Amino acid sequence: MPQPYTPLAHTRLSPRATYARPTPPSNRVTMDSPAVEVMTDLQRVTAVTVTAGASIELANQRMIAGGVRLLLVLNEDKNLTGLVTASDILGEKPLQYLRKRGGTFSDVLVYDIMIPQDQLDVLPLSDVLNARVGDIVATLTRFGRQHALVVEQTGGDGMQKVRGIFSATQISRQLGTEVMTAEIATTFAALEAVLGS
Repeated sequence: MPQPYTPLAHTRLSPRATYARPTPPSNRVTMDSPAVEVMTDLQRVTAVTVTAGASIELANQRMIAGGVRLLLVLNEDKNLTGLVTASDILGEKPLQYLRKRGGTFSDVLVYDIMIPQDQLDVLPLSDVLNARVGDIVATLTRFGRQHALVVEQTGGDGMQKVRGIFSATQISRQLGTEVMTAEIATTFAALEAVLGS
């Protein structure tokens, strides 16, 4: 039989009470720091996800609630089918979709504007473990991305698992200086979408 729980003794809060604050890190992250110091490790932090059939309004609410600007898009089997960013939701993609298909903003689903899995470029964890923060910044800048997914192999059959996410916003926060990586179209399809062809 379990032991009964005992209430703790309590006192009143003193008049000049303050509160605990995190100790600032002794070593600020620099461009030469190991890249993993600025990676969101999904083994330590739960990824914020959405289904492809969800409305973009729900996806936007989920981003706001989670304090993120990227959602992993999952199918019914919890497999990754793509990703959607705040730029996708708040940018031109919904308007372009509505011009082609008609309807209202609430009709646009994540599936309609997400970046599909087969178009996602990823970084191997084995390379990231040997990279510096500056290497990641250079990668994001070169490809005009705000985010990069990091994958690890889960077996000999070529299966991959998304292990981490790099975010230009998070890197900027940790460096204490802004990292500028303008989102650019890098495929003909993306260029056509931007140009409205």
